[in-house]
Amino acid sequence: MNHPRLLCLLLICSVLSTSAAALIEKPAIIDAAKYPSLQAAFDALPTNGGVVHLPPGTFELTTPLMLMRGETRIEGSGAATHLINKNTNGQPALLIAPPNIKQNNKARIWRVQVGNFRLSGNTNSGDGLYAEGVQEIFIHGLSVDHHGGHGINLTNCYEDPRVSDSILTYNRKAGLNILSCHDIVVNGNHFEENQDALRCIDSFNLTMNGNNIDDHLRHGVVIENTYGSVLSGNMIEECAGTAVILDRDAYGITISANVIAHETGGGVHLLDAWGCSISANTFVLVHSNAIFISTNSGRHTITGNQFCNSEIGGKKKRLDLNHTNLWARDEATGIVLDGTSDIVISGNSFSGLIGEAVLAKGRCERLSIMGNIVTDCGRRFTRPKDLINVRNARRSVVKDNIVR
Repeated sequence: MNHPRLLCLLLICSVLSTSAAALIEKPAIIDAAKYPSLQAAFDALPTNGGVVHLPPGTFELTTPLMLMRGETRIEGSGAATHLINKNTNGQPALLIAPPNIKQNNKARIWRVQVGNFRLSGNTNSGDGLYAEGVQEIFIHGLSVDHHGGHGINLTNCYEDPRVSDSILTYNRKAGLNILSCHDIVVNGNHFEENQDALRCIDSFNLTMNGNNIDDHLRHGVVIENTYGSVLSGNMIEECAGTAVILDRDAYGITISANVIAHETGGGVHLLDAWGCSISANTFVLVHSNAIFISTNSGRHTITGNQFCNSEIGGKKKRLDLNHTNLWARDEATGIVLDGTSDIVISGNSFSGLIGEAVLAKGRCERLSIMGNIVTDCGRRFTRPKDLINVRNARRSVVKDNIVR
């Protein structure tokens, strides 16, 4: 039996579905080698993204290379793909953002992945990679070096930014600058001789582990106005400034199982931070205030850390206290508390320090200092002094410490 109305409806549905399918763009796989420029290859991406394969070769950029599509991966050919930022007016090499970000700073694109190529710049160029308004950005296997700005700069990439297995070197600002991001992962990267290694500002929930941070011209890790974060298992060595700084209402942060070595400006400084834990770190040859807690910080726990010089069983790897080369001095320092309160210091080992293991200055109160070992400290003292010197602290407990 024929059903004319049913056949008509089926025909109409078929036509509509065919028309709808024609309107949906398929993600593209783009070989950039087949286009006149890398920008032309990026522009060939459909609105719903795709993959752009960058060939080996050297590509000079005089204006930023712009990516404004989500659901996209940019894949290079390793270090053989070298993008050189030649501009000298502070512009980035690679810019990733929604197309209307200037008109609407709340615009967003999602799920951009960038990996496996090199971005180099010059002292007058801007950032290596600048991303704004990109949710779930994933940066993996990049080499970013010698830029006049930051190596990688993430602004308002709020949801789940990830930077891993990259090498960020010799940039005049931070290797990685993070502003207003959330649930951040920074894992397994190398940072070498940037101004600062990492800056995390006005953000939430930074997870930073397994990174190697070496020879920075200023600080290692700077965290401001950020909470609920963890720094663990990082190697932080030879910063001209301070290894780790927490400032501007930072709180609820754990700093654990890091090696903080040979810093000239300081180890971990809590300038404006609250409710933090510092545990199981090794502070070796930190020349100034291995831990410093200011009057704007409090309610911290410091436990199970090692503070030491270069002693290896009666021998020395470094030179003596009077050597003129600062890096070569066999110097180590302890904890300075400056007008703070509600601090627990327990189960730490202090050895070979030039001064006190713990020194309280200003109006400190409610300190609990118990179960620590102090040996061979006060090496610069010309007369005997207390190696745990908190005599001016109020309502405090100092007991069961072994001091030699």
